[in-house]
Amino acid sequence: MNIINIGTYPPKQCGIATFSMDLRNSLLLQGHKVQVMTVSDDDSVYHYPVEVVHNLKQNQKQDYVKAAAFINSDPTIQLAIIQHEYGIYGGEDGEFILELAKLLHKPFVLITHTILPLPSKGQKQILNDLCQRAAGIICMTRLSSQLLTDLYEAPPELLTIIAHGVPEFKRYPQNKLKQKHDLHGYKLISTFGLIGPGKGLELGIRAIADIAPRHNSIKYLILGQTHPMLQKYEGEKYRQMLIDLVSELDIHDKVIFINKYLSNKELGEYLYMTDIYLSPYPNMDQAVSGTMAFAIGCGRAIVSTPYAYASEVLRDGRGLLSQTAAPQELADLIEKVLDDKHLQNKLQKKSFEIGDNWTWPNIGKQYSRFFRQILNEHSEQDERRLNYAEL
Repeated sequence: MNIINIGTYPPKQCGIATFSMDLRNSLLLQGHKVQVMTVSDDDSVYHYPVEVVHNLKQNQKQDYVKAAAFINSDPTIQLAIIQHEYGIYGGEDGEFILELAKLLHKPFVLITHTILPLPSKGQKQILNDLCQRAAGIICMTRLSSQLLTDLYEAPPELLTIIAHGVPEFKRYPQNKLKQKHDLHGYKLISTFGLIGPGKGLELGIRAIADIAPRHNSIKYLILGQTHPMLQKYEGEKYRQMLIDLVSELDIHDKVIFINKYLSNKELGEYLYMTDIYLSPYPNMDQAVSGTMAFAIGCGRAIVSTPYAYASEVLRDGRGLLSQTAAPQELADLIEKVLDDKHLQNKLQKKSFEIGDNWTWPNIGKQYSRFFRQILNEHSEQDERRLNYAEL
């Protein structure tokens, strides 16, 4: 198949960009050709790799019309992928993507990353419109699938669930990794991702402060740089607030900030030396978390707030969920794992069981089958229309 992926793309640093690159690489393994159409913020310059064949400016409405024309005019492109996240496209709630979708003459698959249970009228209409125009729709959890059909009126026959993929992280012995990073002898709790207010890191810091007097050997690793868009408009305001909170709680020796954008190799090392992965999102509507998927892929023992994605993927004892987004509850669960090595091993085993199935080569096969099915159906529809026209 010859496919074009529409969304953000590295070197832009955001979750959708990483997802687009990983998905492309997994489809290449299946023998497909995958080109990329990027969405770039208007005042930034990115040096994109050769697979990027078209760049549209996020807030230039006419660019979306040109983008559709570009795809329509290329006879080799068989299928488009639209990565949907409200914040990456221009217009109110990313409405400009509709300008592209309604002009496409090629079938497109919609990959949904954010499915809000209480959307605004505009948010609901945009996703509803995209679902009605799509040849296929992919979501990553059962709850998301239910919301898409019940709330956004997505045709259920177009929907399929494919889990968030994770890299094939190289496995390393934990003790050797801790020695390498001068953390031998410590119990490590970590949270990673692009840093911003929605990540709930202040909840994690407060939970660590509660545990610290009883567990002298813990370290909390906050892994990742501030989200580039947040840094652009607010600088390091949020990170500084976290640093000030650490100072206020007097736990300088318990919290380590790794302020950099981590490569997959670096991330794999930090995850494999992590004893407990903490996911303290305060927003209970969070439908997908790539960071949690990565932690599951590395078979970590996970403690989390009960947001939508965590509640689904950590069911059946795959992790520990608090009742609310309260630091004290997170602290109690972290301590429960710290005090029970058998429990930690059990949680790791359950994570590994599902994580092995989520590696990108496996996920790529699922995408490939779904795309092939869509193109076959589209070809049959074209043939029926042609036969009808000849009658």
